[in-house]
Amino acid sequence: MISLELLVASAIGVLTAAGVYLVLRRRTFPVVLGLAFLSYAINVFLFAMGRLVIDRPPLYDKAADGYTDPLPQALVLTAIVIAFGMTAFVVVLALRSYLETGIDRVDGMPDEKGKP
Repeated sequence: MISLELLVASAIGVLTAAGVYLVLRRRTFPVVLGLAFLSYAINVFLFAMGRLVIDRPPLYDKAADGYTDPLPQALVLTAIVIAFGMTAFVVVLALRSYLETGIDRVDGMPDEKGKP
């Protein structure tokens, strides 16, 4: 039977691999999607790092026998805000590049048709 840790680690690995693959593409839209996948992988990693405990308060309480660490949740919320700002910036940058050059390539060079 597959463990939950293996499943989460595999999901993080797949998201990271897909993100890196898409970031290395020639067009700008896959690059934006790759950056989104990388940010999702980081968010899942940060959330899994906190070892989620069910039915525990987020702050220390003497009556409870344990507590959940609130730091990973705060880091994930911060990472979501940063990823949203970064995605908005990259989309505007890609749109401006397309409007200036007329092509949707990362390097700004036209496609070389006719070469093998």
